[in-house]
Amino acid sequence: MAEDKVAVVTGSSSGIGLLTAVELALNGYRVVATMRNLESRGRLEEAAQKAGVRDRLDLRRLDITEFDSLPGAVEAIVRDHGRVDVLVNNAGFSVAGFAEDMALDELRHQLETNFFGNVAMTKAVLPVMRAQKSGHIITVTSVAGRLGQPMLSAYCASKYALEGWSESLRIETHSLGIRVVLVEPGSYDTDIWTRNVMIAKGALDPASPNKERSQRFAEFIKNSARHRRDAREVAKLIVRIARDPNPKLRYLIGTDAKVQVWLKRIVPWRKYERMIAKAVKID
Repeated sequence: MAEDKVAVVTGSSSGIGLLTAVELALNGYRVVATMRNLESRGRLEEAAQKAGVRDRLDLRRLDITEFDSLPGAVEAIVRDHGRVDVLVNNAGFSVAGFAEDMALDELRHQLETNFFGNVAMTKAVLPVMRAQKSGHIITVTSVAGRLGQPMLSAYCASKYALEGWSESLRIETHSLGIRVVLVEPGSYDTDIWTRNVMIAKGALDPASPNKERSQRFAEFIKNSARHRRDAREVAKLIVRIARDPNPKLRYLIGTDAKVQVWLKRIVPWRKYERMIAKAVKID
């Protein structure tokens, strides 16, 4: 029964993670909602209280880049709740800026969280799910894990890596009763491009050769914000996947994401790259 199941959600202080934690609780799951800083729990507590599910949430501090701590954190969850039926890998952030302006340490920081952090968290729950002979590992990537995006080379690299690793893991674990799934949202109204974005230091340098192009791109992002969809769509999809005993590998969600993937598939590359560069104002 769904009410007996335990879900762990990373990065649940805001955005898709927050909404997913609440939606899972509304659907009868006991939710361990984790976040890097428990002082940021206010928005989640308010949303859970409003939805009447605060008592179904167990809020815990967890930083997915503290790799050595993750097995112990999972052991504590199992000790307190008995099992882990669903892991939602949602924690992450974005580094923005032209690749030319980005330092290698900024690229490493991006991969350390979005790729290695999510891999480490997944590896921490695998022994539990193997012993149970069941479990869903649902990783929130992005359409940027399938399409290179200007100004987001580091973010795309982290998501592409996560997609390839998860696809391999899916094949390795399917016979064990573990279901590995990728959720690929397009542009949704979350903090990923506001509070959770880091601008490459080189992009802020007045001497950057890309200064004017960066300004035009920033204006494009600002103007496109009003077209972003309600992220509850993604949270509800994640709940449907968690309840599906045999989900697909990939779920692309968002009209913009589907259109971009379709365009890349049918439009000749030379035309496609010019079209994208012009659309985001960097041409």
